[in-house]
Amino acid sequence: MSPKSVLVVCLGNICRSPMGEAVLKHIASERGIDLEVNSAGTAGYHVGEEPDERTVAVCRKHGVPISHEAQQVHAEDFRKYDYILAADESNLRNLERIKPRDSKAVVRLWGSYLDNKPINDPYYGGISGFETCYQQCVRLSHAFLDEIEGKKSSSNL
Repeated sequence: MSPKSVLVVCLGNICRSPMGEAVLKHIASERGIDLEVNSAGTAGYHVGEEPDERTVAVCRKHGVPISHEAQQVHAEDFRKYDYILAADESNLRNLERIKPRDSKAVVRLWGSYLDNKPINDPYYGGISGFETCYQQCVRLSHAFLDEIEGKKSSSNL
């Protein structure tokens, strides 16, 4: 059986979604779950760029490997991935708008697996916003993995 596949999505694919990708991969690996994870943005502003240096710094601080080149969501992603997780409501609306009729992906707000809270964009703030984003990605990763494994969601703080 092939592993489940997930695409984490934010706007530009340099802050929240590459961090979410790295954290989800790391936690899935720690939990022994075979999961294919990637990330993309709904906008093409940063295609080809590496993640924001603050995203990289926070991941490294927590021992989470991160390596990514920004990309934009494509129609094919809806046929390729099992799950597409939006960082916030605006990106969720954009995903729903471009989702093709033959999509196989479950498209949801990532926060819907835990507390229905969006992951706020830390781009225009300081490093503390990236730390908050990291902590949220950890909690959401556990909640998402619990659901796809059929476990009751726990507070994995």
